[in-house]
Formats: sequence, C-alpha cells, structure tokens
Amino acid sequence: MTGYILRRLLQAIPVFLGATFLIFSMVFLLPGDPILALFGDKTPTDAQYAALQAEYHLDQPFFTRYLIYLGDLFRGDLGTTFRGQEVNDILLRTFPVTLRLALLAIVLQLVFGVAVGLIAGLRKNSAFDHVSMLISLVLISLPVFVLAFIAQFFLGIQLGIFRPTVSRGVPWEDLLLPAIVLAALNFAYVVRLTRASVIETRQQDFVRMAFGKGLPTRRVIPVHVLRNSLIPVTTNLAADFGILIVGATVTEGIFNVPGVGNELFGAIQRHDAPEIVSIVTVLVVIYVLVNLLIDLLYGVLDPRIRYVK
Repeated sequence: MTGYILRRLLQAIPVFLGATFLIFSMVFLLPGDPILALFGDKTPTDAQYAALQAEYHLDQPFFTRYLIYLGDLFRGDLGTTFRGQEVNDILLRTFPVTLRLALLAIVLQLVFGVAVGLIAGLRKNSAFDHVSMLISLVLISLPVFVLAFIAQFFLGIQLGIFRPTVSRGVPWEDLLLPAIVLAALNFAYVVRLTRASVIETRQQDFVRMAFGKGLPTRRVIPVHVLRNSLIPVTTNLAADFGILIVGATVTEGIFNVPGVGNELFGAIQRHDAPEIVSIVTVLVVIYVLVNLLIDLLYGVLDPRIRYVK
C-alpha cells in the first residue's frame, strides 16, 4: 500500500506544476496592461506605475515571475490583490462557505443518486426505472442558471420552503436550496452511472456464486453488488467535487452566496490577475488532492488495483 501511495504522490507533482504554469501563463500573457486597467479612466504617474510594477514583479521576465510565484506559493503566501488585500485573508473568508456548499451538494447527490440508481438497476425495465431515467434526462437538459431561477422562484418565493437568498452569517439551512440545485445537475449522472454499474455487476460470476451458495439478498446486494459498483461512481464524485468547487460561480451569484465563486467572478471583472491566479491555483490543488484521495480509495474498494504495476 505504501508503494501505491508513493506512486500516486509522484504522479501528482507534474500535474500540479503543469497546471500552475498554464494558469499563470493564460492570465499574465493576456494582452493589456493590468496596471492601467487598475486605474480605469485615470492615468497613473510614472512613479506610481513603476512602484506597482516592482511590487507585483511585472518588471521581471515572465519565467522569473513564475518562479517567484512558485516560491511564494510553497511558503503559503498567495500574494496580494491589486486592491491591496491579502489573498490568504480572502480565501479564509470565502472558501469555508463554498466548501460547505459543495459538501452539502455532494452528500445530497451521493445519498439520493446512489439510492435511486441502485433501485433502478435492481429493477431494470420497471416503472421506477423508466421514471428515474426520464427525470435524470430532464435534469441533464437544464442549464444551471435555469434550474437555479426555477428553484428560487417556486421553492423560495412562491412556496416559501427555503430562503430565496442566503442571509448574513450563511447558516446551513440557507445553503440547502443552492446545494439542491448543484446536486440536481450531477444527481442525474450519479443515477445513470450507478444503474449501469449495478446491472453490469449483477451479471458477474462472483455475484451468481454468492446467490448460489445461499447467501441472503440483504448481504449480496450491499457487500458484493453495491461495493463493486461504487468504483466508477467514486470517480464521478471526484470530478464532481472539483466541478462543484470551481463551477459554483453562477449558483453563488444567483443565491447571493459569499463564496469563492462569487469572489473569483468579481476578480475576473476587475482584471485582478494576482487574485485570479492564486484562487484558481488553490482550486487546482484541491482538485488534485481530491483525485489523489479517490485513487487511494480505489485501493480500499478493490485491492487488486494496489498491485497493478
């Protein structure tokens, strides 16, 4: 198991370096002058312009700036925005909100998606199976902003079941409606993936042997069928977690959630390159770590994976 963990850690290093270099390149090599954009319609003096260039290392060659950025990153310093705020402080304020939202959405789509997919797979071609596939198809077809506005209007305003926007302090109950919206989009994929995996697993010889040995259904289904069916589902959930963290920008904006997505969207509008690079880099690191944990979880769900060279 130790060798398996080390191999996965070594594979994560080039992914991290390549991703950070691409992010840094795409933001800082874009045409335009970020210093002039900071001043808007005003024109900075030569002294102001030179001071800001020196402060943000914009007077250095590109690769030198990238190495400086990596050095600061490994020291835990994410830099300062053009507004003079520490990115570390911004993330400490906004990231816990987005993390709570993403975790709540993951739990909702995992519990309900796996449950519905398991029942649909065990009852293939039944009425429940057809209805669940139809609902999942509808959810896949709806864009996130459409589903968010529909849920906000009917569940938040008309019926009053949830608060239409997140209140100050961001309590858990206020995050439930945006979490349902985020979970609903990936719920359809979890249902379909679980259903297909359950149908395939039930046809395997070891499942037939378990039934042939007289094991009860209440043991065969969770231990042999569900456990082996969860491997592709966990892969999907790993990707979903990164998508939820990064892609919650629209949902956070609609429901007024003070999270990382809202902050990143504002930084893009302000052309605040240091903040954009730092936030996206943190999101990439989280995505890589989550996928690393999922790889390690494979070894728990299927011990054969640990011994593949």
